Amino acid sequence: MGSRMRLLKDWALILGPLLLFILAGFALAYQYVEPPPPRHIVMATGTEKGAYYAFGKKYAEILSRSGVSLEVRRSAGSIENIALLNDPKSGVQAALVQGGLADDVSNPDLSSLGRVFLEPLWVFHRADLKVEHLSDMKGLRIAVGPEGSGTRPLVTALLGASGVDAANATFLGANSAESAQLLLDGTADVIFFTMAAEADLVRSLLHAPKIKVLNFEQADALTRLFPYLVKIVLPAGVVDMAQNIPAHDVTLVAPAASLVVRRDLHPAIVGLLVSAAREIHSGSGLFQKGGEYPQALATELSLNENAAHYYKYGPPILQRYLPFGLATFLERMRIMIIPIAGILLPLGRILPMIYQWRIKQRIFRWYDQLKHLERDLRADKSPERLPQYLERIHHIEDQVSVIRVPRAFSDLLYNLRSAIDLVRQRIAAIKPNP
Repeated sequence: MGSRMRLLKDWALILGPLLLFILAGFALAYQYVEPPPPRHIVMATGTEKGAYYAFGKKYAEILSRSGVSLEVRRSAGSIENIALLNDPKSGVQAALVQGGLADDVSNPDLSSLGRVFLEPLWVFHRADLKVEHLSDMKGLRIAVGPEGSGTRPLVTALLGASGVDAANATFLGANSAESAQLLLDGTADVIFFTMAAEADLVRSLLHAPKIKVLNFEQADALTRLFPYLVKIVLPAGVVDMAQNIPAHDVTLVAPAASLVVRRDLHPAIVGLLVSAAREIHSGSGLFQKGGEYPQALATELSLNENAAHYYKYGPPILQRYLPFGLATFLERMRIMIIPIAGILLPLGRILPMIYQWRIKQRIFRWYDQLKHLERDLRADKSPERLPQYLERIHHIEDQVSVIRVPRAFSDLLYNLRSAIDLVRQRIAAIKPNP
């Protein structure tokens, strides 16, 4: 029991200070470990019946697989989404935003995760009106989209470039469904809205006999003036082959919707959103090939650097094979490898040396006692000192007999016992008083 306690004491003396040193190193390194990714984020989308909201629900479903809860927040549209993103108190960290509405200068806290899908800009007008270019709309009643939507600033910018504004035309602030009804009722002459070609509203207007869709003959010029626009073509007959609708190819322009986030969004969440965007938006459609979107492109807001890395290299290696929570934890702990290596590698060499020193100390301390006894023997061999010398050599011998050392150090212990026997012989040579 005594030897076991001595062994524990030895290890405590060896490892105690080293453990404190290791813990101090870990505590220092942990200051530089990035915080864990949030388990709840908020995405601003659009109206509950709009495409943005439907896409937001898909993002929420995909992120939930990785244990991240995504709250889909309704909004009036892209303008409100940008305002929510710029307001740290809103809690909104991501949003779908129509192209052309935000730039780095006015939104320094925001960045783009790339273009995710195209939003065709549809312009329908009364068939009895001669409208071939945007400049032909002077004096007409034009539905340009509601306040807060992304359509309104886009349309007013395009019309303004063609010399049409609120001074020489009547602007109506109706949403897409309301605009269509105004056009069918004859209350509006021209309507603008952005919507997928597959939408029922678009198909119904393309079938309407007294309504025409504008063919953007100046599409190339518009894409040069407004780089966030893309020229697209609606092929003849693609909507209804039987009735050949449309009757000819229709050239359109489309802003590319972007997934926009706050710059301080955790890199791991950025990766999850880009991965979700690939799953949601990579399919083929009337205006895009399979895998064409999302794109690592940004025209107004700069591309998030973590998103750019994800597009180029894919997810981190650990996230490919481990659950998201475990993978992100291990990635965060990478910085701890430096202090661990810096401490454990030298310890791998120092600990055996310290251990050997502690074992030898058990033996060498009695060599010191033995040397003191020998020195006293040489100085005084009088019979009167014999009882004292015997008591001292018995004490040394008794203590050495209970020393337990590893087999590798047995030779030191046996040498010590031989030295004790030698000193005992010298003491025995002293003749006691008669």
